[in-house]
Order: sequence, then structure tokens, then C-alpha cells
Amino acid sequence: MAGNICRSPIAEAVFAQALQERGVRDQWRVDSAALGDWHVGRAPDRRAQATMKKHNVPMNCKARVVRTSDFREFDYIFGMDESNISELKDLAPSNSTAQIELLGKYDPEGALIIRDPYYDDGDQGFETCYQQCLRCCGAFLDSINVK
Repeated sequence: MAGNICRSPIAEAVFAQALQERGVRDQWRVDSAALGDWHVGRAPDRRAQATMKKHNVPMNCKARVVRTSDFREFDYIFGMDESNISELKDLAPSNSTAQIELLGKYDPEGALIIRDPYYDDGDQGFETCYQQCLRCCGAFLDSINVK
């Protein structure tokens, strides 16, 4: 499931923070979106928000669904697992210009899949997601020479 209240808003916030730290935030448009509409308009999961607050990473998003226009308006669209990637590729219009990739592809520790912590009892899964997104976003920016 991908409802835009756990992994993707964490990745969005971490990515925006990484750009801010590199002094290029104003040159990028960063957003996150869901593959399902069951949480549209809702803020991220309280545990995701708590994790970002703990790390002093601003998080300001409301869940929305992926739009066809996203595939032309964004250069990269990242999924968190193979199911996300498959569904994104199915949704992509023929004139899509976005590169669709697993964010975990950039994890220097090799953890390819960013597991959804939604059904976890505590906060540890959200912390794990944060740490992986932190590694992946930094490594992605390094890979395209954003210093």
C-alpha cells in the first residue's frame, strides 16, 4: 500500500532538508504522492511526524494521489518497493519524461527496499525509514553531483 502518510512524506522532508543543507533548495521542486486515495488530504502519520521532529527536519505535506502530469513535471519519481515501481510504470503515460527508480537503489548500505512502517506498533520502523531515506537522498544527490 502507498497512502502518502509514512515513507514518502519522510523521503520528501529528508530530500528537501538535504537540498537546503547543500544550498540548492530553491532550484528543486520536491513533492510526494500516493498510489491509493484512502488518505488524501491527511497529514503524515503521527509517528512519521514525531521522527522528523526528533531530527529537526521540517515536514509539511498533505497526502495526495499521483497525477498523470507528475510524469512530465518531475525529472525523477522514486518508489519505495517493487510494487510501487510496477504501479508507477503502469500509470506512466506514453509521454512521460520522469525517470522511475527505487529510492533504495542509492542506499550505500545496500538496503534496496524501504519497508512501510505503517503497521508497526512503535516508532522504530519510522526511524529506520528516516535513516535509510537520509542515506539514499544524500547518495542520490552525490550521484548527480549536487554538492
